[in-house]
Amino acid sequence: MDITTANAIRRLRLVSTPEAVSFLLLLVSSVLKRTTDFNPVPVMGAVHGLLFVLYVLFLLDAWNRAKWPLKTAGLYFALAVLPAGGFLAERMLRREAEERVTAARGRTEEVAGA
Repeated sequence: MDITTANAIRRLRLVSTPEAVSFLLLLVSSVLKRTTDFNPVPVMGAVHGLLFVLYVLFLLDAWNRAKWPLKTAGLYFALAVLPAGGFLAERMLRREAEERVTAARGRTEEVAGA
């Protein structure tokens, strides 16, 4: 795997967990808004919106560089709109990155050994 693909997947991984946390905090903020006088929704909405936009941009970049099928990119997008989906996306992306690195090392060793 080339370094730009690895970086694209890494960026997506790094933003997936904060995006998931912000989504959960936004849900809690929404409940607080309706049950108390405290209204953190405008702040959490902005934070979550920014992280979601970053997630989508990084997803598009990773999709383009990793040459994922549309089904895979759609799965990662669907995980972003589920309240805790970002945690699962991070685990899946970590596993995929490790597999790609292992495969790239195997190809490098085959070429060096030939």
